[in-house]
Amino acid sequence: MNIPNHVAIILDGNGRWAKAKGMPRNYGHMQGAKAVEDCCEYAYNMGIQYLTVYAFSTENWNRPADEVDALMKLLRNYMINSIKRAMKNNMCVRVIGDKTALADDIRTAIEDLEEKTKNNTGLHFQIAINYGGRDELRRAAGKMAEAVKNGTLQPENITEDTISSYMDTAGLPDPDLLIRTCGEQRISNFLLWQLAYTEFYFTDIAWPDFSKEEMEKAVAAYNQRDRKFGKVKEA
Repeated sequence: MNIPNHVAIILDGNGRWAKAKGMPRNYGHMQGAKAVEDCCEYAYNMGIQYLTVYAFSTENWNRPADEVDALMKLLRNYMINSIKRAMKNNMCVRVIGDKTALADDIRTAIEDLEEKTKNNTGLHFQIAINYGGRDELRRAAGKMAEAVKNGTLQPENITEDTISSYMDTAGLPDPDLLIRTCGEQRISNFLLWQLAYTEFYFTDIAWPDFSKEEMEKAVAAYNQRDRKFGKVKEA
C-alpha cells in the first residue's frame, strides 16, 4: 500500500459528539485532544512522516467566551504535556498560525516545545493554532513586500518556491491527503496554498471517534486515486 508522506486533518465534530452524548462541548474538546495523541502514534506506525492538524482557526475566536477560555486552558495543558510525550516518541512538533494573538504563557510554551523537539527525527507533527489560510497568505505577502522594500528580494525573482518559503509551512512537503471528519465537505480556510494537488477524504465519523481503522480507510481510499498532477495518463 502507498502510504501518504504528509496527512492533514480538519478535526471536526468535537462539540456535536459531546452533545449527542448529553455532555458539554468542552468535554468533546478534551476527548478530541486525546484522539490527537492516539492519531500521532498510529499515523507514524503506518509510515506517515508528516501530520498536520487544524486545532484552532482564526474564526474560532468568535465562539462563546467560555468555550474559547476552555480551549485555551486545554491548549496550555497540551503544550506542557507534549514536551515529555514528544521527546519519548522522538517527535518534532511545530505550531503554525499567527501566534501573536495568543497569551504570553502559551507563546512561551510553544517556543519551548518547538526548541526542545526541533532535532527529533520521528513524526513531524504540525498544529495549526489561530490559523487561517487567507491570513497566512496575507502575512506571507506582507513579509515579501517588506523584503522587496529593503532590497533583499527582487519582484522578478518571486517564484512559487519563493512564496512557499514565506508560508508558515516553509520547509514542509505539501499534504498528499486531507481528511475531514464529521460529514462536512469543505476546507474551511485551511492550507489554501498547500492543498493545490492534495487528495480529499471526508468521513461522517466525529473526530473523538476517529481511530486507527478510520485512518486505514482514508489511506485505502487514497490508494484508489489516480494522481496525475495535471498530466495526461499514458495509454
